[in-house]
Amino acid sequence: MKTTCPYCGVGCGVIARVSADGAVTVRGDADHPANRGRLCSKGSALADTLVPDGRLLHPEIGDKRVSWDEALDEVVRRFSDTIAKHGPDSVAFYVSGQLLTEDYYVANKLMKGFIGSANIDTNSRLCMASSVVGHKRGLGADAVPGSYEDFECADLVVLVGSNLAWCHPVLNQRLLAARAERGTRVVVVDPRRTDCVDAADRHLALKAGTDALLFNGLLAYLDSNGHRDAGFIAAHAEGAEEALAAARADGPDIATVARRCGLAEAEVAAFYAEFAATDRVVTVYSQGVNQSSQGSDTVNTILNLHFLTGRIGRPGCGPFSVTGQPNAMGGREVGGLANQLAAHMGFTETEVDRVGRFWNAPRVAAKPGLKAVDLFRAIEAGTVKAVWIMATNPAVSMPDAGRVRRALERCETVVVSDCIRDTDTGRFAHIRLPARGWSEKDGTVTNSDRTISRQRAFKTEAGEARADWWIVTQVARRMGFAEAFPYESAAAVFREHAALSDFENDGTRAFDIGALSGLDEAGYDALAPFPWPWRAGGEPQKRLFGDGRFFTADGRARMLPVTAKALPRSLPDGALLLNTGRLRDQWHTMTRTGLSARLSAHAPEPRLDVNPADALARGLVDGGLARITTVVGEALARVRVTDAQGEGTAFLPMHWTDRFTGACVIGRLVDDEAVDPLSGQPDLKRMPATVLPWRPDWTAFLLVRHAVEPGHGGYWARRAVAGGHLVEMAGTGAIPAVESWLPGLDPAEAVVEFRDEARGGLRMAWMKGDRLEACLFVAADGRLPPRGWLAGLLEADGLEDGARAGLLAGRAPGVPADEGQIVCACFSVGINRLVGAIRDRRLTSVAEIGAALKAGTNCGSCVPELKEVLRHAQQREVA
Repeated sequence: MKTTCPYCGVGCGVIARVSADGAVTVRGDADHPANRGRLCSKGSALADTLVPDGRLLHPEIGDKRVSWDEALDEVVRRFSDTIAKHGPDSVAFYVSGQLLTEDYYVANKLMKGFIGSANIDTNSRLCMASSVVGHKRGLGADAVPGSYEDFECADLVVLVGSNLAWCHPVLNQRLLAARAERGTRVVVVDPRRTDCVDAADRHLALKAGTDALLFNGLLAYLDSNGHRDAGFIAAHAEGAEEALAAARADGPDIATVARRCGLAEAEVAAFYAEFAATDRVVTVYSQGVNQSSQGSDTVNTILNLHFLTGRIGRPGCGPFSVTGQPNAMGGREVGGLANQLAAHMGFTETEVDRVGRFWNAPRVAAKPGLKAVDLFRAIEAGTVKAVWIMATNPAVSMPDAGRVRRALERCETVVVSDCIRDTDTGRFAHIRLPARGWSEKDGTVTNSDRTISRQRAFKTEAGEARADWWIVTQVARRMGFAEAFPYESAAAVFREHAALSDFENDGTRAFDIGALSGLDEAGYDALAPFPWPWRAGGEPQKRLFGDGRFFTADGRARMLPVTAKALPRSLPDGALLLNTGRLRDQWHTMTRTGLSARLSAHAPEPRLDVNPADALARGLVDGGLARITTVVGEALARVRVTDAQGEGTAFLPMHWTDRFTGACVIGRLVDDEAVDPLSGQPDLKRMPATVLPWRPDWTAFLLVRHAVEPGHGGYWARRAVAGGHLVEMAGTGAIPAVESWLPGLDPAEAVVEFRDEARGGLRMAWMKGDRLEACLFVAADGRLPPRGWLAGLLEADGLEDGARAGLLAGRAPGVPADEGQIVCACFSVGINRLVGAIRDRRLTSVAEIGAALKAGTNCGSCVPELKEVLRHAQQREVA
């Protein structure tokens, strides 16, 4: 079955096969234009996540299982009563880039067309909202100009605030292949030395938040040195002189730009000269630009560069926003943001009337609704009294997650549609509605280069799970809108969506798939990937703006004057600037990737990256623990000391939740005060934080078949291992009694126990017959056995005598060395095996490592780390 990966915005094609025994295998679809057969580590491990663990299987009111009729009637009663008493703006939907376009379309139509409020926003607000604003201001439309092929046509690719190697690995592999084949040069603009730098020709490690200044300086430089495309500007752009005046005032010369950006003059001069001299340039940007209080303006500084030089609409040229989520763009196509209607329309009187006539809607919302931050503030204040959350986890992902949790706790009605039952957000739900998971979904998604692909179901629904569009349709019908919600299939929704995109368009709106408005069920089932627009009577359009016509009122691009702004928050003495983002092998809040043992092995615990100088000044040690404190909360995390992190900054991944760790929800650390005034997107990259050592009195780990959330109040982090879970723990004070600390484990039922009172040690094991159920190791001196062999015992149906004898020792005689921390997730190759192979087989290159161990031969994301391991191993050999 051909389908689409549910992770990032690359939108890779996947072929899933289900064998007679129900086992699933996945591989990349060689025919899909996005990935041409490649998958990253997450996509390659999709089959690992298709397990029943944690699924929400039935509708629930409170914690009681109910029928679908009972649950739907209760949703309708609560929402209808709230609207009747307090008006349509007293209710809201908060949706997700994980929804399919058909799901999004029906939810948006119900809220904006029939409830009559625009209080529907999406977690894309945290991801792409600033790109939307920048594109609409400069291009006249929320439309990425080019296609992925431009990565392979460009002579220079500038990566700005984009860790493409980890966050969009398949695109990175396409870029590296182009570099190897035709010498494409790569420049990385990022405060961190990410894995992208490994293959880059230049790295500008500028101060956080100075991107707009760097590009303003470049704009002024280009114009002053004769690189303006005067013909393009005269024929196709407005605002050049105003934009240049602002740029010159901001970055009048290279020396000023270099000083303010924290760079050497020579670095800036070389970059400017290279950009100026190269005709085919693609500027790729992502969350480092978007998740900023001046993200919209920074997007426009990038667009200004391409307008001034006319480098847009041609192969290998243009600005390129890479999307974080699999269907963030599809959600925007249907109006999933609170400041959009549908089909790329807004809230002008003409557009409201047009949508109302198409939908035959009685009360189309006439003004924008509440954006995400304001929405949860309104819930906390009690002005929004009912909220329906679909396929997202705002109690973790929103800034000031403490405020979000207080808001949800106070809210009169919280409905959660999800495929997972126990999430941080789900714990606040009054009503839970079971949604389909990835393997059960049927619909469409749109990736970063405007390619629409089919996601197809290849497994039957788990329990009573239903499609999100179906759930919303049933609610709409019960609210009295049955005539407007006649849908019996995803294809029926898609046809209406396509027809609306074409309705009174006449080429004035970029998004138009009117050619498919008559698509029948068979055509929908067989639909191959295609880029929009695909206008009636025309062909899909891969690249936009080649004719120099933009989607503004007069058809001309807009160059906007931008002035770089200071950091949005004051930085106290001794504080570090906390940055956050994604890891290579994890996704969002780990409800899917956290189920995979191999994806959990590369970064098994929340890890704070700090520069060696900052670590030394604060007494932090590599592998130790730190307490991170901000004005809104605190967290505990493992420390990694690395010179890849710039001095004065720190990096903490975004993925951990209260289901996976005791105290490391990134949303609890970042406030919601700094937001882009135009897009409403929060600044998640520059939060002042105090970081100090946290020194436990004891450390421990637990291997157990069922998930456990320790209650000792200190540090813990849980990850999947084959057969169960590994929980790392640390605490202060006396070691607590097991029964009060580890729920579900009764010390009286332990069949093996060893206590060393003098040294503060404790080791216990629980068995069922010959099968290991759990084992606990505690040490006051920090000396704990390796986890690898012990974790392997959970996979066994029974323990042999040798394994049983070695259980409390932590190692059986004759067992091979522990794999160590995983470097290559695709083939589960750990650091210890790598170092051993490099030493024993005299391996001297990544290619030789790949031939010997397969590491680095699938998605390639681990190649920079393999190089680092090889370098350190060779240095030790020389020493």
